[in-house]
Amino acid sequence: MSTAYQEDISTSVLRRMKEGGFDFSRFHPIEFYAIFPDEERARRAAGQFRGESLNAQVSVRDDGAWHLELSKVMYATYGGIGDFELDFEAVVEPLGGIIEGWGVKQEVRGRLA
Repeated sequence: MSTAYQEDISTSVLRRMKEGGFDFSRFHPIEFYAIFPDEERARRAAGQFRGESLNAQVSVRDDGAWHLELSKVMYATYGGIGDFELDFEAVVEPLGGIIEGWGVKQEVRGRLA
């Protein structure tokens, strides 16, 4: 995946998070996603991040591919996310996986009716 392309996506997502009132001053579980052709490779990739991740989940998709969701507790910064994406890609791609991106759940406050 092109680094310039990823930088544009991450910049856009972080900007929208800021506009939405995201609290960048605290740690959050940031989810990183990848797809693999089989379960064994997905689990091997997940195992490379023991001690670093909050949670690693491997599940089969409807199309028979395997999905890895890896959550890392960290500050949501451009540099931190970018650095981890490079580490993630270095593990995922040699195992035949494809990076799907990253995300974070944002609390919505003051929305109770």
